[in-house]
Amino acid sequence: MSAHEKSGQSDEWYTPRWIFDAMGVEFNMDVASPGELTTPWIPARAFVVRNSLNVRWGGFVWMNPPFGGHNGYRPWADKFIAHGNGVALAPNRTGAPWWQEFARHCDSLLFVTPKIKFLRPDGSEGKSPGYGSVLMAMGPQGQLALQNAAASGAGLLTTVSPRLTQVRAA
Repeated sequence: MSAHEKSGQSDEWYTPRWIFDAMGVEFNMDVASPGELTTPWIPARAFVVRNSLNVRWGGFVWMNPPFGGHNGYRPWADKFIAHGNGVALAPNRTGAPWWQEFARHCDSLLFVTPKIKFLRPDGSEGKSPGYGSVLMAMGPQGQLALQNAAASGAGLLTTVSPRLTQVRAA
């Protein structure tokens, strides 16, 4: 148990159910999961709880990894890009080089509104972080999930698909 956990604080923050309800899809795998028993509302068939960056991901994935400190998100973004099929939750850090690189590889982005109040390990609603969140999608299922979420009023959708850009330029 860490000092944070002993003091009642935790680095664990979970995505609330309304995000999944808005997307209206089922994932093959939650790749950065605390486990199905901890977050039973996440619609995934499999949950990777350890060594996620070192195991093979399969199918359509959901990713809400630890945001971490400076560049802590980058290894997760790199693996997500290499996998190429899913929806990732990321901090809205549009000026950060890692964020811009990640966004260029995605097909769609949804700038989530209102700010997400993440859930604490005890199930209570925490405060919103000082920054917003963005859902970043790769692949047709991810695009559908973000279209569903936008249609339900969960945020502003933008398409950034490199494949679409290449088609238009031809």
